[in-house]
This record gives sequence, C-alpha cells and structure tokens, in this order.
Amino acid sequence: MHLRAKEESGFGLLELLIAMVMLNVAILALVSAFSSSSIALVRASRIATATTLAHSQMEIYRGAKYADIVFVTSEWSAAKGDSAYTSDTVYSNYMASPPVPKRLVTDLPTCPTGVPTNGCDPSFPATGADHLSYRVDTYLYYDTPTNGNELKTVTVVVRDPTSLKSYARFTSTFDPSTGT
Repeated sequence: MHLRAKEESGFGLLELLIAMVMLNVAILALVSAFSSSSIALVRASRIATATTLAHSQMEIYRGAKYADIVFVTSEWSAAKGDSAYTSDTVYSNYMASPPVPKRLVTDLPTCPTGVPTNGCDPSFPATGADHLSYRVDTYLYYDTPTNGNELKTVTVVVRDPTSLKSYARFTSTFDPSTGT
C-alpha cells in the first residue's frame, strides 16, 4: 500500500493546476464577452441617439411649408467650405454639380418665419440625450422624377463630430402640394 501512495504523490497538485488553467481560460472568455457587449451597447446607444436627432431634424421639414425648406445663404456658404460636409456622397453626387433633372434649392438671406433655425442650417453641432456631441448635416436639392412634379429631397446625416463616422442617415422627399 505504501508503494502505491508513493506513485500517486503529486497527482492532486497536477489536477489542481490543470483545473486552475481551465478556470482562467473560462474567466478570460467571459471578460472578453463582457467587454464586447459593453462596446456594442455604447455603439447601439450612439446610433439610437443619432437616429432620434435625425428624426427631429426631419420633423422640422415635415412641419414646414414647401417654400420654407431652404438654407440661409451665410450658413450654406460656410457648409460648402467645409470638407467634412462636401465629402458626403449626397453632396458630391447631387449638389456639387447637380446632374439634370436635379438642381440646388434656393438659399435665402434669413430663415423663414416660423421655421426653427436648425431647419435652415445645413450643418450644426448638437448634444444628444446621452449628453454626447453629434454633428447634424442636412442636404437639400430639387429632383424631378419622370412625369412627376419637382420635389425637394432632404437628406439628414448625423455623425460623430470627431471621426465623422455616420450613425444615422434619412432621406425624404417633399412635394409642392405641402404648401407655398
């Protein structure tokens, strides 16, 4: 009996070491999963807030008369000089040199009465409900579908102000029947 115990001496220590290694691997996998989940939640929160900001901006246009969907001239000039604004595909494809039947929406010296200032500003900073900063860019141009009325197309893009990564993008068209 004594010989048999000698042959198994240290075996419990080896089992304990293997169990600890396996436990550490499992714990590291859990920590990694929690870290990934945390990053995904932060991103989802940013997207949700950006979507809300984009919807709020689009609601300004939905509540405005067709003739009041314009930019203020000074703000439009500033936006055209901003490389972050002009690098968007909507600007480069439809506004930089609009292909027929598209053309630019007329800009005015002042925002029409009753339209919130943000409704006439193509690019402005905003703070979301999450208390983080965002950049709201709006693009306006006329488009005429085949055999249709001339429409104003509005695209709202909400971005991270630092990386300029787009979190939300919405496009809507407005018909002259919405009022003048």
